[in-house]
Amino acid sequence: MSESVNTPPVPYKSNMLLQRITIDWNICHGKPCIRGLRYPVELVLELLSSGMTTEEILEDYEDLEKEDILAALAYATKLIIE
Repeated sequence: MSESVNTPPVPYKSNMLLQRITIDWNICHGKPCIRGLRYPVELVLELLSSGMTTEEILEDYEDLEKEDILAALAYATKLIIE
């Protein structure tokens, strides 16, 4: 499968997604969260690892967007790579 000319490379997409992850000591004790909301990245990862689909998570957590789920995965990937 080839990317179109206008499709940005994967690292660029990951960097854009990572902008959705915030760390604020006043929110969830400084844990990485989604867009400053009180949804820690670890919660999203736990939900995914428990077998929930992206669609199920989005139904249960209406404040979240598909890109937030992808951002949590990108953040976890970044930590593993470093």
